[in-house]
Amino acid sequence: MTPRNLPRLGATALALVLGATAVHAEDIAEYMDFFEPLPYLPPIPADNSMDKVKIDLGRMLFFEPRISASGVISCATCHNPALGWTDRIDRAVGHGGQVGNRNTPTVLNSGFLGSQFWDGREPDLEGQSLGPIQADVEMNMTLEEAIQRLKEFEVYQEHFATAFPGDADPIRAENVALSIAAFERTLNTPNSPMDRFLRGDVQAMTDQQVEGMKLFVDAGCVACHNGPALTDSNFYQFELPSSKDEGRFLVTGDEADKFAFRTPTLRNVAVTYPYFNNGSVDNLHDAVNLMAEQMLGQEFTEDENDAIVAFLDALTGEMPAIEIPALP
Repeated sequence: MTPRNLPRLGATALALVLGATAVHAEDIAEYMDFFEPLPYLPPIPADNSMDKVKIDLGRMLFFEPRISASGVISCATCHNPALGWTDRIDRAVGHGGQVGNRNTPTVLNSGFLGSQFWDGREPDLEGQSLGPIQADVEMNMTLEEAIQRLKEFEVYQEHFATAFPGDADPIRAENVALSIAAFERTLNTPNSPMDRFLRGDVQAMTDQQVEGMKLFVDAGCVACHNGPALTDSNFYQFELPSSKDEGRFLVTGDEADKFAFRTPTLRNVAVTYPYFNNGSVDNLHDAVNLMAEQMLGQEFTEDENDAIVAFLDALTGEMPAIEIPALP
């Protein structure tokens, strides 16, 4: 196995690992080169600084149900902080009890992704944030109606004016998008057992998790699940027996994109079930076996499956401590 060209451990961390007796560091150092700890913040766009006032406003808007037609659905309805910032049902339920076509992806670490939504139809969080408000199967409200509703509240008038000083009309769709995106970029989960292991804490992962990490590399999983969020943000054909969703083809019209979906992040995958674009698999063991069959053309033994699942458990990081806002 040849390590990929990824940043190597610092000298101090590597020395700690090499001096440990809990694991055979000389056997795993090359495997560790395939991974990198999750930074505390994702890349920040030049036109959307992480200002506290803006982040606080975005937090309010994320939990605000009155920018939905029913007045009871917010971003947090499907991205529930108590449920891994997703909803843990197979497909999202929105306006009027409508069931969508796809599983709700977690918003955790979404700032590290190269595109948003299963089909990548938006390049960034700013574009993503306005989509659910307008979708008839989700919040079912026009942006004009949402803006008018926000303008009815003096508190929002004050918050927007403070977050966007000098803007003659601060309560507008563009600023809603900037605020929600800024808040979402704070929803990161660093310091998982794997992160601590990579930084030199050799007791942060169990022997089984280390074996799972090695198998994850040897089997080829790391070819698509790499980078800080363990996703390359590319699109691959993946057909589920119960899904007729044509995936990225609906965005590009390219036949090569039929049934292609963005590689999901594996960060916190143990708590963001069910899995795949239609939520048809509810446990990691079955998900790992299905991926091995479809994407790798191989079959894991029970022990191998257990080891990989144990490694995936080590990707659960520290959840963001978010205070639910008091809305006007």
